[in-house]
Amino acid sequence: MDNNIKKSSSINWFPGHMTKALRQMEKELKNIDIVLYCLDARAPFSCINPKLTKLCQNKKIIYVVTKVDFVEENDLKFVKNKLDSTNSKVVFVNATKSNSCKQIFSLSKNLLSQKLQNKLDRGLNYQLKAMVVGVPNVGKSTIINNLCKASKTITGNKPGVTRGKQWVMTEGGLNLLDTPGTLWPSFDDDKVAKNLAYIGSIKDEVLDLNDLAFNFLKDILPKYKNLIESRYNINIKEDSEILEIFDQVCLSRKCVLKGNEPDYDRCSKIILDDFRKGRTGKIFLD
Repeated sequence: MDNNIKKSSSINWFPGHMTKALRQMEKELKNIDIVLYCLDARAPFSCINPKLTKLCQNKKIIYVVTKVDFVEENDLKFVKNKLDSTNSKVVFVNATKSNSCKQIFSLSKNLLSQKLQNKLDRGLNYQLKAMVVGVPNVGKSTIINNLCKASKTITGNKPGVTRGKQWVMTEGGLNLLDTPGTLWPSFDDDKVAKNLAYIGSIKDEVLDLNDLAFNFLKDILPKYKNLIESRYNINIKEDSEILEIFDQVCLSRKCVLKGNEPDYDRCSKIILDDFRKGRTGKIFLD
């Protein structure tokens, strides 16, 4: 790494299975009653896929905000104020805790109460069908398993684990269609692309992690300087350059090569992993 490092990244990841997934979703949506739109609390607005939003524009939506323990309460209030409307509601969940998603059942029934009543008037005991969507690695499968109170889908702490659609049944009156995490063909906003890369929605293998960690520090320092100082036991001066701060983190974490040169590769992975696992502190990117 040198002083000529890029200050922003040209980030893109849209493998072929995502194109197929979007086509499948468009087809399935005709028979779907409600969309469970999963968002990462650290970058909820960056997680909103414009392609998915267009497909779901005529459906009731519940925005299921995951990883809420990684941000402050005021950040969640901001998200709720932005996304709550007549046809869309917001729920905050920590899907790793048992029954934390049960509010989704009652909210789904409330949003579709008229349809359920119409079915009941015709003598039909109708079960709602919900499609679970979101960008990769946002926690869709974990939410489904929480709703089902069992491991019905494959989960993993990396993007691209779910590749095809999966129907699963719940005891709470919802039939759930799990879908692969999908991005969109190109990012118009570099900030959105970086945020998605920071939270792990874009495969690390297609990224320059040195640039990504450098930009991460640059982006969060204005608001979260104290968290970086505390996590890495360093002192950041007002006139410190980002590269100097990066070097301090390398030394603090003993990421040093022969000749006392900073090991940026190892340090970059540590910085990103600390953030993704909440060790750096509560950070809201949007």
